[in-house]
Amino acid sequence: MRAGLILGGVLAGAAVAAALVSLVWTPFDPAALSVRARLQPPSPAHWLGTDMLGRDIGSMLMAGAQASLSVALVAVLVGACFGIPLGLMAAARGAGSATDTAVSRLNDLVFAFPALVSAILLSATLGPGPVNAALAIGLFNIPVFARVTRGGALAIWPLDYIRAARVAGKGAVRISAEHVLPNIASILIVQATIQVSTGILLEAALSYVGLGARPPMPSWGRMLAESQTMAALAPHVAIFPGLAIVLTVLGLNLLGDGLRDALDPRLRRRE
Repeated sequence: MRAGLILGGVLAGAAVAAALVSLVWTPFDPAALSVRARLQPPSPAHWLGTDMLGRDIGSMLMAGAQASLSVALVAVLVGACFGIPLGLMAAARGAGSATDTAVSRLNDLVFAFPALVSAILLSATLGPGPVNAALAIGLFNIPVFARVTRGGALAIWPLDYIRAARVAGKGAVRISAEHVLPNIASILIVQATIQVSTGILLEAALSYVGLGARPPMPSWGRMLAESQTMAALAPHVAIFPGLAIVLTVLGLNLLGDGLRDALDPRLRRRE
């Protein structure tokens, strides 16, 4: 359990570090073209090689981490800001109430459509770009957070200290903020970690079909799309962006599993 948490933290931390470092420094300009240096294999000059336009792949991966992580994080923020209040409101009204039924049916409606299809549809409607991609993915995250919050909060409301808070005259909003939300925070943190990894995959898929970050902003998904015609001639052009996506998503999933094990007191007792 601890090994997974550490490995996940290292992989996810490496992606975050690359994104932050790229804000101030990259080995080469990610947008600089060099016809003479096109399709060079990994070498001391270009550690990860160059693409079909002579751009340094390592620099593009560092800069591309900005787009992937920023879109995923904004999408999670959008989902949490709207989904958590909806879930708390539904749980406060009680299972089977009109509010709970409305929130549940809204969740079912969104979940009826695959996340990728919904994101592509919304991005195509709003137009390509990282902001619209984040909004499209964030809309799918709203029912995810609403359902997780509702499930966790429903288990908290029947407890004795909630009844004591009611007797003390606290309203549903205050009880949700002071007592319910802090006790389900660990669940939401784990879910947020998982949704970040999902957001990275969706952003890569949107960029792959031309609905994500626009050129010259690098993006892992667009790097894969541009490399597909050269994969047989220069495999490194496709391998490194694919590895960046796989390792980052793997790291976030391991981090989420490790956080769940560390934050859940029932799992800690078994160790």
